[in-house]
Amino acid sequence: MSAWVRRAGSGDAEWDVRIEPGQPTEPGWRHTGLLVTTLDDGASRTLPTGDREVVVVPLSGSFTVHVVGGETEAIELAGRPHVLAGPTDVGYVPRDRTLTVVARGVGRVALACAPARHAFPVCRVPAGDVPVELRGAGACSRQVHNLGIPGVLEADSIIVCEVITPAGNWSSYPPHKHDEERPGRETALEEIYYVEVVAEPGAPPGAEPVGYLRNYGGGSGLVDPVDTLAEVRSGDVVLVPRGWHGPAMAPPGYHLYYLNVMAGPGPTRAWLIRDDPAHAWVRDGWAGQPVDPRLPFGTAPASQAAPAIP
Repeated sequence: MSAWVRRAGSGDAEWDVRIEPGQPTEPGWRHTGLLVTTLDDGASRTLPTGDREVVVVPLSGSFTVHVVGGETEAIELAGRPHVLAGPTDVGYVPRDRTLTVVARGVGRVALACAPARHAFPVCRVPAGDVPVELRGAGACSRQVHNLGIPGVLEADSIIVCEVITPAGNWSSYPPHKHDEERPGRETALEEIYYVEVVAEPGAPPGAEPVGYLRNYGGGSGLVDPVDTLAEVRSGDVVLVPRGWHGPAMAPPGYHLYYLNVMAGPGPTRAWLIRDDPAHAWVRDGWAGQPVDPRLPFGTAPASQAAPAIP
């Protein structure tokens, strides 16, 4: 499990989370990366993109992204107070540039990255242009912010979205996979889950928000199947190199947020999945159930503000 679960603060001196394409070195991890850090007002981090494209996602707070290499540009990201406050604007920086993220006030920021063959223009996707999707029904209701998907963000290979699962609900369900290229039916994509968990209002000071993520199967003659059932807290990361993944479970009392980063080797930038045949039938029951009335989450009350993360 240790290869595929990274705990909060397991990065380095600059980044709380540091997942690079090609690390870990286990077979099959080559296409996605994630850097996450908390910055004080005016503090900054600089990253040469090299052969990677980068999507800058404010988790909380506001940021300016300075981009050099070619024309010097600046992206202003208004951000949001916390991850339950609705979608955020995001910035895109192509390969062969250097970016510097500067905090405007205290904030937490994620840099999702993937190797890119081609460079697309520097851009900003405003929060108002981010499609908000309500998926599932009943206890499988969840909210998806399509921050960096095809049709919203022009990019080479990276796909970025975020999901809010209300307390007591399941998401990434039925379990599904995307680990082989089957034209028009499935695309081979690695996936990163960066997690934050927030207690519902009324939780006592000693409450410890937790969630659970499952990943299994996907082995072959060359690689072993994955078998992960991880208890996760804010700042933790679960890597999905292959196999079925789901459910992501938000226990009663705790809302579960995760940022997904996906990319793969195929020629088509698309999220095409296959449900686990043993559980695909669950979708059929959604037609008769209402969507969770707590959705959509927008500006959450102060009591739902995301906690400090080590």
